[in-house]
Amino acid sequence: MVTPGRRRRSATDRPETPWTRPVRLSPADLLRLGLVGVLTRRMRAVLSAVGISIGIATMIVVTGIPASSQRALDDELTALGTDRLQAVADRDAAQDGTPVSFPEKSTAMVERIGAVEAVTAVANTHTSVKRSDRVGPLDESGLTVLAARPDLLDVLNARVGSGQYLTQVTERFPTVVLGSKSATRLGFSEVRPGEPAPLVLLGDQWFSVSGVLHSVPLAPDIDRAVLVGWDAARRHLGFDGRPTQLFIQADDKHIADVRAVLPATVNPESPSIVLVSRPSDVLAAKRSAEATFSGLFVGLAGLALLVGGIGVANTMVISVLERRREIGLRRALGANRGQIRGQFLTESVVLSGLGGLTGVVVGVLATIGYAALSDWPAVIPLEAVTGGFAGAVLIGVVAGVYPAVRASRLSPTVALATT
Repeated sequence: MVTPGRRRRSATDRPETPWTRPVRLSPADLLRLGLVGVLTRRMRAVLSAVGISIGIATMIVVTGIPASSQRALDDELTALGTDRLQAVADRDAAQDGTPVSFPEKSTAMVERIGAVEAVTAVANTHTSVKRSDRVGPLDESGLTVLAARPDLLDVLNARVGSGQYLTQVTERFPTVVLGSKSATRLGFSEVRPGEPAPLVLLGDQWFSVSGVLHSVPLAPDIDRAVLVGWDAARRHLGFDGRPTQLFIQADDKHIADVRAVLPATVNPESPSIVLVSRPSDVLAAKRSAEATFSGLFVGLAGLALLVGGIGVANTMVISVLERRREIGLRRALGANRGQIRGQFLTESVVLSGLGGLTGVVVGVLATIGYAALSDWPAVIPLEAVTGGFAGAVLIGVVAGVYPAVRASRLSPTVALATT
């Protein structure tokens, strides 16, 4: 007889005992359960992981290759001088055709600008160059003789190909250094140690060749020039000491400010004859264009990841439909809904994680290979690697939520009755 106010206690209302309480699965157990579906259906798992791996590999490649290209471009820009400026005398400024030049103290005046780190000058001496005194005026080489200073190479990031450049001592003597193209035109490919120095005729004065320069990307005019010391040009060529071109190195953060005040500083009386240029402007525009294409490729990589995530979700849904009897058997043996959800969610994450790991390896190897073929420094953005793998795991979680919940809601009787 049931006492009024009390209801009969059913079997499900009985307190849990250590023998009836569900067993809590450890992370290792969940991982083993998650690997069951992957290992028993290997081909399907591989095909599902391929979509994720393609997306991750694409993301790493489309971020790594532009990063490698940008590093190579940055190195080139550094060599060409992102912090360099050129001030050239405007040849068209003179109405009577006389050569245009800057004041002798222009270099010292530019050095007083606070952000300027180094400055040097060259000057056109308007002197003819010949390899021999046996040729006539019509056989002149057409090269430019420039008076230069010992610090020219440092400011231009230039290098000597053979021999040596002008020093504080040799710039006073009749010695010249040839640019790469002027050396080829004059027939002196290199200066060999231990052999007599080649001679060239500047005006009516013989000069010995002490060195040959490599090509100077920052100042192509130097490649077609014959460089003579500043003091030697005064003494032997009638040079008046007025420069026609300045090369300035300044703090990159203040390069625009320096550029704005250069004309009035170089030539206060006639600032209009001073033309200021920045050699790296063209390459900077190229880098901007590459950044635009990089953003486009990242968008394509995201689309590939989305397609891969849909593939994983589809695989997991089909897996739940095919494994109903397995789910029913596990429920009948005591597995609760949380354990079923954990199994299928773990399987989805494992599937996506394997695809992400494969994509990371393929993307890194592809980036390194392409950079090596292009002679670039290989740059693998850490954010792309970690973000790509984390994104693959996140896709696995999102793609596995619905199949896991669906599997956990199957009752044991319905699941076991499924044929």
